[in-house]
Amino acid sequence: MKKVYFACSIRGGRDDADYYAELVNIIQKYAEVLTELFANKTLTAEGMPDPSADIWSKDIRWIGQADAVIAEVTNPSLGVGYEIAAAEKMGKPVLCLFRKGNGRKLSAMIDGSPGATILEYTTAETAEHTIATFLHNLRTHQASI
Repeated sequence: MKKVYFACSIRGGRDDADYYAELVNIIQKYAEVLTELFANKTLTAEGMPDPSADIWSKDIRWIGQADAVIAEVTNPSLGVGYEIAAAEKMGKPVLCLFRKGNGRKLSAMIDGSPGATILEYTTAETAEHTIATFLHNLRTHQASI
């Protein structure tokens, strides 16, 4: 089974936690989600209680173990941007999900990245076909850190 690193805003704000949970449920139909805990609705913007260096090490290790990264990028997050860049540097396929509406604009750095596939969606259900196709088309990556 393919492995996915799911990235979403934690310390940048948890207003979209319901969307994160819906997206993780969809991804789990097609792949193992290494970071399903990021979509846990009880996780607050305080994040994990672990030291930052430990969080960084664990997240980079998970990205290395993943076959791909799927990032929800509607809520701007420095950490998610960092994770996307790390995944691209490792040669991992990246799918960025951006929920349109309310005058939001996607970061130009994400939108312009040649290493990321961008999907604008309105509901998690409208994103499912693209997620399924993205995961179906993955080549198995054996990269590790």
